[in-house]
Amino acid sequence: MTETMKTSVHIGPSSLSSHPYISKWSSRYRGATVQDLEPPAALSLNPNDPISLALVSAFEREYTHLTIVDSQTRGLLGYIAIPTLQAQLDSGAVKPEDPLSRAMVRFQRKGRRYTVITLATPLEDLEAFFEGIGDSQGQKQDFAVVTDEDRRFVLGVATKADLEEFVKRRPA
Repeated sequence: MTETMKTSVHIGPSSLSSHPYISKWSSRYRGATVQDLEPPAALSLNPNDPISLALVSAFEREYTHLTIVDSQTRGLLGYIAIPTLQAQLDSGAVKPEDPLSRAMVRFQRKGRRYTVITLATPLEDLEAFFEGIGDSQGQKQDFAVVTDEDRRFVLGVATKADLEEFVKRRPA
């Protein structure tokens, strides 16, 4: 029999979700945080970089998601999901020499609150984020951009698969 723990999703720097989330894997987390997933360092590209660079870089590192940052401010602009990018290439919607800006998913910042995921975020909160609880507006997520508390630096990307693999390695 597994235990369940109620936890709230950390939303932005100062508010908490009013709907508690009951984690299905909390007995395996035992206080673990995103840092315990050991997410690889983020690979961030610029919107003007060619699509071909994103593909080569992702395949070399076995990454499924790459973050896109502003070339001057290093501010996070969006991301590229490699499977989606490959589908766009296969359909002819984009070409390898096109800039990433033609294929990237842009983060919408105006009027939206979002979940801040840091290395100190409890895995229960990360699981809630993946399940669409909190600021995801009911949409399930496959990955999370891991930043510092002030959201100045992209530190890595954690995927739902990373979380599932962590749970498989931990005894109940």
